[in-house]
Amino acid sequence: MVTVKVERVVAAPIDEVFDWCATSSNYTRTPLVLRARLAEPGDGAPYGVGAVRLHTWAIGWFKERVTAYHPPHDFDYVVDRSFPPARHKLGRMTFTEVPGGTRVVWTSIVEVPFPIRPLARTLITYVFGKILDAADADLAER
Repeated sequence: MVTVKVERVVAAPIDEVFDWCATSSNYTRTPLVLRARLAEPGDGAPYGVGAVRLHTWAIGWFKERVTAYHPPHDFDYVVDRSFPPARHKLGRMTFTEVPGGTRVVWTSIVEVPFPIRPLARTLITYVFGKILDAADADLAER
């Protein structure tokens, strides 16, 4: 299993940061995410529990399902299918108000096949970081 944990402080209020991060179509603000769309809306909110998100990243394709949704504090998801194939145990984003903005912690636990395992942590960490950098830049412009 590979565990990836990326943390950033985004200089914006917690509600805005949560909404930006939960709306995964925003991830295309980085060139590493080529396509992101909501395939099925969730219960009570478009990206709420049960929402199905489809992402094409420079490192692969992912079909995700939101499994927990507690605005503006956290949400969880699991990758149901992916290419390259992997077993995904947990995806979680947590949000905490801090001086100067919102602390975001993005955690993912995944089992990947051996040929890509040595690079998996580095690639996932890099992409998550770039997405959170895009959130900070986008929300700063507002």
